[in-house]
Amino acid sequence: MVAALLLASGALSLIAALGLLRLPDFFQRMHAPALTTTLGTWCVALASIVNFTIIGPNIDLRGTVVIILLAVTAPITTTLLARATVFRQRSSAFLDQEQRPSNEHDAGLHNSHKGKEV
Repeated sequence: MVAALLLASGALSLIAALGLLRLPDFFQRMHAPALTTTLGTWCVALASIVNFTIIGPNIDLRGTVVIILLAVTAPITTTLLARATVFRQRSSAFLDQEQRPSNEHDAGLHNSHKGKEV
């Protein structure tokens, strides 16, 4: 049982790595590892619970702390990464728009001094 859970975790990590390589966009690349890493970590935590419960005299639930913390922090981290990327894309688009001349008259003023010494 423990070996199967650890192999499943390894397979999920491999799927996450393939998703990073194959998917074209940042948001798509972010999606595959977020899901598979969460499930892979759950598999490792469940393997830990099963292993230490079999070895020890009592049920060992310390692995549930990992599952609970991951369930709380993984969606928050993914959301913050996505929002930071959206903010960066919007701010770079805004800066690009400000650097362009606003109309043809301004473009003519900027181009009129090229090649001439002032």
